[in-house]
Amino acid sequence: MKIETDILRLQGAPKTRSKTTGSAMRPYLLLLALFVASCAAPDTRHQIVVSTREQKLALLDRGNVMAIYPVSTSKFGLGDWPGSRFTPLGQLRIAEKIGDNALPGAVFKDRRRTGEIVLANSPGRDPIVTRILWLRGLEAQNANAFSRDIYIHGTPEEWKIGSPASYGCIRMRSGDIIQLYNVVGIGAEVTIVDTPLASAVPALVSAHSMSAANPAPFVMR
Repeated sequence: MKIETDILRLQGAPKTRSKTTGSAMRPYLLLLALFVASCAAPDTRHQIVVSTREQKLALLDRGNVMAIYPVSTSKFGLGDWPGSRFTPLGQLRIAEKIGDNALPGAVFKDRRRTGEIVLANSPGRDPIVTRILWLRGLEAQNANAFSRDIYIHGTPEEWKIGSPASYGCIRMRSGDIIQLYNVVGIGAEVTIVDTPLASAVPALVSAHSMSAANPAPFVMR
C-alpha cells in the first residue's frame, strides 16, 4: 500500500506544479498580449500630405505641422493604371515599413538589402535606398498602388529632389526619409494631391511664421 501511495503522490505532483506554473504565467501572458496589440495598432496620430504640384511633403502630428520636406514624384505624370509609372493621387496609408537600421544609401532590390551602399549623387546610379514606406491605396483612383510597388523611399539622386524625376514613387533624401520613417507608423494616412500644400493642409502655416502657439520641431524646405 505504501508503494501505491507513493506512486499516486508522484503522479499528482506534476499536476500541482503545472497548475501553479500556469497561474504564475497568466499575468505575463496578458502583458505580452497587450504589448503585441499595442504594437499592431495603426498610427492614427500622424498624417503625410504630398503636393505633386509643389514637390513637397508635409508631416502632421494630430493636425499640426511637424516638418516640410522636398520630394520628387513621377516624371511621367499622375495616375494609377496597372503597369504605369505614374504617381497616384488620393487617400492611401502606410502598409509596410522596410529598412530598420539600414545605413544611409543602403540599396534595396525587391525590398531586400543587397549589401551595397550607394552614396548620394553617385554618377549613373538610381536604386531605391535607405528606407521604404510601402503605400496601399484606399480609393478606386489609387487601388493599384500597392501592387505597383508605390513607395516613399530614399534616392541617391538627391540633386533631382524638388522636381518630378521618379518612376511613380515619392523620393526623398536619405536623411529626410530616415527622419520620416522614425516618426510614422504602419497605418498612417498618406494624402497625395495635385494642389499646393496650403490648400490641402488647413493647419499649414508659413515656415517663416512658426509661433510658440503652433511649434514645429523641424521644418525643411
